[in-house]
Amino acid sequence: MSTMPWHAEHWSRLQARRARDAMPHALLLCGPAGLGKRDFMRRFAQGLLCMQARDGEPCGACRSCLLFAAGTHPDFAVLGYGLRKDGVQRSEIVVDQVRELSARLAMASQFGGWQVVCIDPADAMNAAAANALLKTLEEPSPQTLLMLVADAPWRLPQTIRSRCQRIEFHLPTREQALAWLRQAGVKGAEAALEAAGGNPGLARAWAEEGALARRQEVRKDLGALAAGRGEAMEVARRWLDNEPGQRLWFAAQAVADEMKARAAAGNALLASQLDDEALDQWYMQANRTRESLRGPLRGDLLLLELLARWR
Repeated sequence: MSTMPWHAEHWSRLQARRARDAMPHALLLCGPAGLGKRDFMRRFAQGLLCMQARDGEPCGACRSCLLFAAGTHPDFAVLGYGLRKDGVQRSEIVVDQVRELSARLAMASQFGGWQVVCIDPADAMNAAAANALLKTLEEPSPQTLLMLVADAPWRLPQTIRSRCQRIEFHLPTREQALAWLRQAGVKGAEAALEAAGGNPGLARAWAEEGALARRQEVRKDLGALAAGRGEAMEVARRWLDNEPGQRLWFAAQAVADEMKARAAAGNALLASQLDDEALDQWYMQANRTRESLRGPLRGDLLLLELLARWR
């Protein structure tokens, strides 16, 4: 099972707790998307359930590992968005799902060892679901481990966060990230890492999907709008049709670079007519708009409102 070098410290600490029989009953794996939280979760869960694990590493060959790899291990489950009764995927984790989870955990392990459940994304639980989970967290069954995975842990109630052992994944050093990307065969590793804000997982994914070309397109769009050569509505339509969240990330990044360039030498990379205060406000609005795209508001109107303020 492949690992990421920045996981090593977290892995060692958990294995030390396991060795002295001091495992927590709930873990909160959190941090930016792209740092391998879910890979870490699956590796740890499989090692916990493995019949022949060595230093926590799953053997990959025992009956437990084979069932885990096939997605049919009776003592491992992942609770996600799920489907509504009409077959449409939910946009949140609801209370009935958590109640079913609690009923499952009340039963004995079929293999006579650990029961492991992952809630992913845990920050998608609505208020009722989070409240229902509290009872399970407050009265855990023996040899039961709940693993909550969240890119945005601040969306979880404090009552949930306080009852979990928090494992926070941070960005690795630039040197560590570049070494990992190059080992993975990523071309243009430095440019990809810069685009991803130092996040190696995002850098790898974006390099493979051609996101660097999209980044340049966003900068060209902003430059054209600032020069009066583009239409905000047309740009908003194109952005909405193709990775709007990622484009807003790149737009905010471009504006941050604009502010740095002005501060350093007075140059305007995007030729924006906005003053420094207005640029800062636009940067913050771009990030708020990216967050708002998750909600029920119309994405085209959100993008148009943002781009209309750019000049």
